[in-house]
Amino acid sequence: MNPEKLKDRLVANIYSAGIPASANDIERVISQECLEQVVSLQKMSETVDRSANPDYLADWDLLRPLNRSTTHENGVHLTLQETSSDETLTIGQLSRRIKDRQISPVELTKQTLTRIIEKDPQLNAFQSVLTDQALRSAEQAEAEISAGRYRGPLHGIPVAIKDLIAMTGTIRTAGSKILNNQISNFNAGAVDRLLKAGAIIVGKTRLSEFAYWPGSSNPHYGPTSNPHNFDYDAGGSSSGSGAAVAAGIVCAALGSDTGGSLRIPATLCGLVGLKATFGRVSLSGCTPLAWSLDHLGPLTANVEDSALLLSVLAGHDPLDSRTRKNSEFTVPADLNAGINGLRIGILREDGFSQPVNDGEMLDSWNTTLTLLEDSGAELVEIDLKDISTLWLTSNAILAVEAATFHTPNLIEHYQDYGRFCKDRLLAAFAFSGEDFVQAQKIRRVIRNKWDQLLQDFDLILTHSQPDRTPLIGEPSSTRFMNSFNILGWPAISVPMGKNREGLPLGIQLVAKPWKEGLLLRAAQTLESSQ
Repeated sequence: MNPEKLKDRLVANIYSAGIPASANDIERVISQECLEQVVSLQKMSETVDRSANPDYLADWDLLRPLNRSTTHENGVHLTLQETSSDETLTIGQLSRRIKDRQISPVELTKQTLTRIIEKDPQLNAFQSVLTDQALRSAEQAEAEISAGRYRGPLHGIPVAIKDLIAMTGTIRTAGSKILNNQISNFNAGAVDRLLKAGAIIVGKTRLSEFAYWPGSSNPHYGPTSNPHNFDYDAGGSSSGSGAAVAAGIVCAALGSDTGGSLRIPATLCGLVGLKATFGRVSLSGCTPLAWSLDHLGPLTANVEDSALLLSVLAGHDPLDSRTRKNSEFTVPADLNAGINGLRIGILREDGFSQPVNDGEMLDSWNTTLTLLEDSGAELVEIDLKDISTLWLTSNAILAVEAATFHTPNLIEHYQDYGRFCKDRLLAAFAFSGEDFVQAQKIRRVIRNKWDQLLQDFDLILTHSQPDRTPLIGEPSSTRFMNSFNILGWPAISVPMGKNREGLPLGIQLVAKPWKEGLLLRAAQTLESSQ
């Protein structure tokens, strides 16, 4: 379809939906090359067999195992006290001391809340701080542990959650102005699992508006600084979760990932960011960005903690039809067994003929290759040219699903959206229903193709970011990441040193569906080899 007809369709779809966009708004959206994206998708669709089945949520065949102010919701005054931050303890180390009653959950929670007061003014990581609730939960945890009712490794451990996750009695803004007064009267599935495990949720963290930006920029609440250098971005959209863990405020935080939103802040903040197989972790009670691309997962300081969090979060949820039965996860007994004999595909390119050229990033990459080879893995170069096609297709599916969810609010609260989020949502109206179905066909065809191409490999290694850490408020790239959202495969970002400016570098490992144990084992090998 030629651009003029696409423009007519865009305008007709926006106005027929009842969205009060101005002519200037529409011209601005068109100037951002949204019509070119539709043309690209249509050209790709011409190469797909018309008899191919589209890929929809219910089809599991190919996924079977082979403002900068922070709201303090409290009535308790916390004084700035010295915190024992000389030693950084993992969740595993803390949990053993809590179980043995060497560390008090109440004192640990008070220290965490104090660290928020000390550090968050520079970071802007927290949307709300749940002081009263956290202290009550800590007191309950301490009483239970004293009575011999220890629940497990998260019992008494302070954590944070991204503010698109529902929690009873708290506001869930999803980074928006529209939802900033809506109090949840239920818990998300992931929150129920955390609370059942005895975790102490101390606060909800910042994100870009409705999670629709791969950086921390937010027109309503401001950006989030990178703890390693406040002039740089924490990444997004799970920016607050990444900053809170990297700053040592909490040991773990939950984030979401639609195209890299866990793995980007993990890379930029020097953390482990795990996106499990689609259907492994419940998304019930989470504000969606794109129903078939969204994932929920942990940001942690190390691999073992990531495995612990996944063991708590994973499992079927009757309130989320996307979750699989028998999808529970147990921390692998062989987490430290190494990767001798594994075959790893090395993917250097992102499909856009834009190689990574930064010297320090390449040094980190080459160090990774050496560590993997020294650990006994067989490395084989692979060329998956379709990764650029998947990136474009993922963006199309994301756009249509996001616009579908947001249409009622675009009608009722149009002026309350920030410009960038609003423009991206409006751009989706250039796609037709046929375009969406064709995108799902491309998804299925490439999934089939990659399943065959990669059947002889255990893992894939890619760059995490193609460019250096952006300045605060600037976006990161999703080029190496969103392909594995559209496929639903598990992926993990692992820290691999720092550059001369002290900013973290990282890589991405990818496994086949339901192979998180193997993925974590490889990540643990890299972590322990540094």
